[in-house]
Amino acid sequence: MPQFHTPPISPMAIAFDAEKLTLAPEGPTLTRRMSDLEGLFLDADAWATASAGDNPVVYTVVSSPVPEVDRELPQSITTIMPGDTSGELWMTKGHQHPNHQGEIYLALTGRGGLLMFDGERTEWIDMLPGTIGYIPPGWAHRSVNTGDEPYAFLAVYPGGAGHDYGWVLEHGMGSRAYRSTEGVDLRPYSASPSAE
Repeated sequence: MPQFHTPPISPMAIAFDAEKLTLAPEGPTLTRRMSDLEGLFLDADAWATASAGDNPVVYTVVSSPVPEVDRELPQSITTIMPGDTSGELWMTKGHQHPNHQGEIYLALTGRGGLLMFDGERTEWIDMLPGTIGYIPPGWAHRSVNTGDEPYAFLAVYPGGAGHDYGWVLEHGMGSRAYRSTEGVDLRPYSASPSAE
């Protein structure tokens, strides 16, 4: 008779603090500064100036202790600070899952967007608190803060999916998100920083 595999961790409750945007028990925390985002902003000179200057924190990721291994469902809260580099809105590095699997994001606070690219098509979902963005297998994805306050979201993803950040550097994301009076202006990935 088939048996379930013994999971590597025991069942647990994870507390979510909606005000502090934390998880308890807490796992690893990642802080990405401007200098960590080399090659992502179109205006490389503006990126270099910001990196060499105050090198601001662009986003943080607070994880639960659920491991990133096959058959597990890790969770994390990402908070992206408001800002732009030559008009291009602050964002996560973006990644593709080498082991193509789906993922969900739940917007918690602020205003943001979910940019997805499958190598040919680009999709954008406006993310407001309560919005669940579904990322199908095979789509690279990046989150963008489109507002004037921190944008935070909860991610739940298959632990064995992996994160390929190099894919985005090689293939781009199809579009770039710029600040506009209407909130966000999506431009072709190769658009110049001065495009209107």
